[in-house]
Amino acid sequence: MNEVITKNDPTANPGLITPTRGGDYTGILPSQKIQEMLSSGEISTTQLKQFDHDQVQPASIDLRLGDCAYPIDTSFLPGRGIRVLDKMGQLDEQFADFKIDLSNGAVLEKGRVYVIPLLEAINLKSDVAAFANPKSSTGRLDILTRLIADGATSFDRVTEGYKGELFIEVAPRSFSVVVKTGTRLNQLRFRRTRGEGAKAITASEWKKLLDDGQIVDSSDHETNARSIQTGLLPFTVDLKGSGRDGEIIGYRSKKHVKRIDLERRDYDPLDFWEPIFFHKTSSLILDPDEFYILMTKEAIAVPPEYAAEMLPYDTRAGEFRVHYAGFFDPGFGWNAEANRAGSSRGVLEVRSHEVPFLLEHGQTVGWLRYERMAARPELLYGQGINSNYQGQSLKLAKQFKQL
Repeated sequence: MNEVITKNDPTANPGLITPTRGGDYTGILPSQKIQEMLSSGEISTTQLKQFDHDQVQPASIDLRLGDCAYPIDTSFLPGRGIRVLDKMGQLDEQFADFKIDLSNGAVLEKGRVYVIPLLEAINLKSDVAAFANPKSSTGRLDILTRLIADGATSFDRVTEGYKGELFIEVAPRSFSVVVKTGTRLNQLRFRRTRGEGAKAITASEWKKLLDDGQIVDSSDHETNARSIQTGLLPFTVDLKGSGRDGEIIGYRSKKHVKRIDLERRDYDPLDFWEPIFFHKTSSLILDPDEFYILMTKEAIAVPPEYAAEMLPYDTRAGEFRVHYAGFFDPGFGWNAEANRAGSSRGVLEVRSHEVPFLLEHGQTVGWLRYERMAARPELLYGQGINSNYQGQSLKLAKQFKQL
């Protein structure tokens, strides 16, 4: 299993806020609890597959594609009491005749929608719910993924006490991609919804996190955060960089490019992306149906006792979406030696809706919501595990070489 770096010991980082832990607290379950769920069978594998040694992350588990994919004509939710496969049969009696074998790899075409059974199944306790997000590389490749469970009435959420299989809806938007059995496109985290005490962040704790620079590097930004509700951090877009002529401040995906094998790590970015260079106006017009990779102006961090998630598309920011992969594990951007935010920027996966939209440097484009972990995780992002985006600035998915 991954190397255990940080134990649940307040003395390891004395600058952190570390409330007393006595029993089963509400909040996001940490890596060691997920390991217990694997051992107890609360998380199991289908098709007699074994778990991979590196599936467990600080506050989530990577989910793996199963042996086949089903092309479908429309996205759907099964609805209460209806199994996913039964719903697919209602929509198309012959859906199983056209399944795609993933065991040796297969292409998922852009513009198509697929439903894929996952290798993981879950048996949740009555006080634990589950929530899914795309993995970072999935979002940076403009692959829309949504988790579906039997009887679900919403995507990416599994209710307390659920027992059964899991499925993923996959819709490549910019690039056709090659996947195979075991490819990881999304991740699942677990939240204990009942326990010995609610773990909402208090106003005084939020103030201390801001005062100590534990979640953001900008004093100006701290002032803005104080005017928003507790636990909610606004973030802005960087369209200036260092202000040098010729500096790349973003990327726009190209059209009509070759497919991307998700197992490769050596693609030339310029074959797939058009660089966006700094301009003296420090602005950018987003074209409808174009996909952009940008970054936040602020360096953002998630202390070990917390997790964070970018809020979904919100018209208060503008007619665009700024992320697919919105979950930040404990330890992201964290400088353990200084007990504060380091240098990691948030990467923004941006797509405009319906109309062109003008972005300007420093404009607020979204919000990061922090919540408390049920316990401090034994694994931290970027420390002793394979974390591709720690210390990142503007960075494409891991399939591309660095320019």
